[in-house]
Amino acid sequence: MITKRIIPCLDVRAGRVVKGVNFAGLTDVSSPVELGRFYSEQGADELVFYDITASAEDRRLFTDVLREVARTIFIPLTVGGGIRTLQDFDRVLKCGADKVSVNSGAIQNPAVIEQAARRYGNQCVVLSVDVKRVNGAFRVFAKGGREDTGLEALDWIARCVAMGAGEVVVNSIDTDGVKQGFDLELLAAVCSRVSVPVIASGGAGAPAHFTELFQTLPGVDAGLAASVFHFGEISIPELKQTLRQHNILVRL
Repeated sequence: MITKRIIPCLDVRAGRVVKGVNFAGLTDVSSPVELGRFYSEQGADELVFYDITASAEDRRLFTDVLREVARTIFIPLTVGGGIRTLQDFDRVLKCGADKVSVNSGAIQNPAVIEQAARRYGNQCVVLSVDVKRVNGAFRVFAKGGREDTGLEALDWIARCVAMGAGEVVVNSIDTDGVKQGFDLELLAAVCSRVSVPVIASGGAGAPAHFTELFQTLPGVDAGLAASVFHFGEISIPELKQTLRQHNILVRL
């Protein structure tokens, strides 16, 4: 049985970690370097670093902060934000990332997924998808959840996996920061369409939500969260002990 992963997410703006609700109302949290070190020592399985305004501001991802985070931690690092070309993949990997997450850049240029998978391997290419319900349909949003692309989310995810994305992070805008639990309906729909690892993001508010996620949807490989970890509402070591008590395999 494959162990389930617990992944903190650093949403970075102007070199600082920020957090909001439903992708809005961002407030300052901490230094990404300090938080990255803390999570690495706490037993997080991986770390995700998103430069959340790079695409909306049409600029490259901050590399100085990224290099410092990569030097500080001892767990796999996935990085995204402003990734549009193979050159962006190369630059981020050289800064210390293990995997590269592409979101708005793939919407603008889907071929970058296939190109990156061919050059670096499927395991290096992570598709991050911001999804919101619009008139009952799952729709893909771009530029940090600001822009409705009109794309149907399940078809888009399946298309990108077919092109070479080796992992999918499903960000539910509807449940983001609300802390009422993961978007199980959306995640179940995604798991039914792809066979690559699926990471659930958006909605965690208590350890019970992670237990519910993995028990309800054994096809989900990891749970990702931000504010509940940042503000000490959930301790990663205690969360993993809780999951173990519910016979969910995790790395302690």
